[in-house]
Amino acid sequence: MPQSPVPVFETTEKIPVDAPVIVILQAAQSDWGPQAAGLDAEMGGIISRACSGSNALAENGTCIDLVPPPGVSARRVVVLALGKGDAITPLSLARAGGALAAHLEDKRENEATLVFDTIAGVGSSDAEVLSRVAFGMRLRRYRFDLRNKRPKAAADQAWRIRLITTSKADLAAKLTRTNAVADGVEYARTLVNLPPNHLNPDSFTDHLEPLRQAGIEVEILDAAQLKTLGMNALLAVGAGSVRAPKIAVLQYRGKNADAQPLAFVGKGVCFDSGGLCIKGGAQMFDMTADMAGAAAVCGLMLALARQGSPVHAVGVLGIAENLPSGTALKPREIITTASGQTVEVFDTDAEGRLLLADCLYYAATRFKPAAMVDLATLTYSVMRGLGSIFAGLFSTDDAIAARMMAAGEKVGERFWRLPLDHAYDDALQSPFADLRHHAKDMEDGDAPHAAAFLRHFTEGCTWVHLDIAGKELAGADGPLGRQGATAFGVQMLEEWVRAGRF
Repeated sequence: MPQSPVPVFETTEKIPVDAPVIVILQAAQSDWGPQAAGLDAEMGGIISRACSGSNALAENGTCIDLVPPPGVSARRVVVLALGKGDAITPLSLARAGGALAAHLEDKRENEATLVFDTIAGVGSSDAEVLSRVAFGMRLRRYRFDLRNKRPKAAADQAWRIRLITTSKADLAAKLTRTNAVADGVEYARTLVNLPPNHLNPDSFTDHLEPLRQAGIEVEILDAAQLKTLGMNALLAVGAGSVRAPKIAVLQYRGKNADAQPLAFVGKGVCFDSGGLCIKGGAQMFDMTADMAGAAAVCGLMLALARQGSPVHAVGVLGIAENLPSGTALKPREIITTASGQTVEVFDTDAEGRLLLADCLYYAATRFKPAAMVDLATLTYSVMRGLGSIFAGLFSTDDAIAARMMAAGEKVGERFWRLPLDHAYDDALQSPFADLRHHAKDMEDGDAPHAAAFLRHFTEGCTWVHLDIAGKELAGADGPLGRQGATAFGVQMLEEWVRAGRF
């Protein structure tokens, strides 16, 4: 298994007598609830004394680790700080859960019982608090590892997490969504983390089995079918590789879903060398993750299916490798795209917009979606302009843009809206073709020029373009994940779809 076993969450009404580790979830400057107070009395007041400082629990995610006295069956009691009550949000709860997961791993504990007594001033229900903490634990627990000779560590054992609640039905319902979204995030992370000899245009379809098992219809279009459909832009991107491009079409229809679907298009360049306009070594090293947009679509589709979301969603993945060879795409080629528009190619390292041009047109014309969203690690420009905090969002619909950004703020995947203006079309004019695929000035706002280019292939659909370049990988461990793939975009889109206002 390239990833850690999934933690098992169980619900129960009382602290089990055999609980080896008990975790009390507590907000700063709040009274102890009945279960925590009872445990504190059993331990001779150790818990309340350890947390008596005015700032002891003020910092979200602080773990106060206590060793119970003789006579108490648990070997460890942890107080998990949720921060100040009025500052508790679903995102802060998830981050507290991530901190707890890291703490338990550090202590080599694989079983814990979580206790939360209702706290005055905290707007979230008991079930919401516990499910969000559980969600954070799952995301932080995820580990990708292909080593065969590493000694088996306790941290790799399956986790058993018991959640104390008097609202078992409510918590069980929330855990269904928690686990579905976590499944989607972890699946997307694994796809991105897989090295390019494990995940490529030939093997990508094998890694779609979790989608099939979840009841999602998977259709694969091979190179011959792409040629028949006129997808010469996608074929050109993969022309330098011995592995031919493909399109994967994913379809999920929930119960009572609308006939008109939402369409999600993902850039799936399994490795991007830059083609004949080859990248430098430092730029190329992380280009195995240039399929993070397609991975996010896969993760979203799995999250929707696993929770039985009542929506109709389709995914279109453009899968290719951008490599140099004697057959590779060359600068100044003119390609006829699936839409019939001709495109003059310049920088072969700007391959993503070519791939997306055919995929967007295909999704728009075949499915006629209510809204169409694409995700792509598309431009260095968006990274330079927005830094490490925000991803770029371009949209033809103000309301959808606002709702997506609000969804991103809620889950911690932040987007900043960038201009989608017809003035950018001026730099895409070619004397020989319908469009240039890149602005004349290579450094002149490439992200909005790329978005302007893509709009020509959307057939007037309501459309959002998410440029997630720079967000696909984390260079260090964070509150909700380890170094490596992030699955950026999965949570935001699931939250947006769930809100149901398209």
